Amino acid sequence: MATVTARVTPAGPLVGLAAVVGLLAMLDRLVGLGPRGWGVGLACGAALAALLSRGLIRASRRFLGPADRVTLARAVLVCAVAALTADAAVSAAAPVGLLVALSSVALALDAVDGAVARHTGTVTSLGARFDMETDAFLILVLSLHVSRDLGWWVLAIGLARYALLLVGVAARWAPWLQGQVAPRRWRKVVAAYQGIVLTVASAQVLPSAVAAAAVGAGFGLLLVSFGTEVVTLRQQSAGARGRTTTGYAVPAAPLDDAVPQGAP
Repeated sequence: MATVTARVTPAGPLVGLAAVVGLLAMLDRLVGLGPRGWGVGLACGAALAALLSRGLIRASRRFLGPADRVTLARAVLVCAVAALTADAAVSAAAPVGLLVALSSVALALDAVDGAVARHTGTVTSLGARFDMETDAFLILVLSLHVSRDLGWWVLAIGLARYALLLVGVAARWAPWLQGQVAPRRWRKVVAAYQGIVLTVASAQVLPSAVAAAAVGAGFGLLLVSFGTEVVTLRQQSAGARGRTTTGYAVPAAPLDDAVPQGAP
């Protein structure tokens, strides 16, 4: 009986799914959503509920913390942005203003959930991962939207975070990739810049050349952030081998803690 109870889906993810459906219905009444928008929005909501439920169950938790609820609200908004982006791909009269507004609110709340977690003493690895993946998906959706105007190269920004999933495979042959790099404020600024510049580019308020330069600068900074982390990990690995040969072993950090701080 205890095992069955532990596997019951937590209520929080289901509330999130219901909120996604409600927000999509509201958008449908305001601007109209086509079949593609509804399909993408519902798929995102279902994936959100399933992945968050899995994370809670694996963490042996039944309820979301205060900061997790803020992140859930952000994730619901991102599902709506994804729905609008899907509609915009086939509609000449896409509600760009609404898309930008929802993205802006989601980005603004990014500064709230972390503050709430620290203030309430509820910082958790699940909450940090939930926050990071929400940011990453928003940037992926925005990069897809912006790529229609600036070119498909913009998608590289959105796909950067997901390329890190290959680290798990590469780590079999290069264990040094499992190291952990100390956080740096400038890397967090680079990550935040991606969401901001893509939102501004989505608003289409800048000349194409200026928007392309701003987004390209963000991509360049992202490459620098990732590149310096890879170099640091390699240097740490070399230093660890040197210390091991002198009798000081260095324990490996878990892969979940090895996500580069420059990830969006």
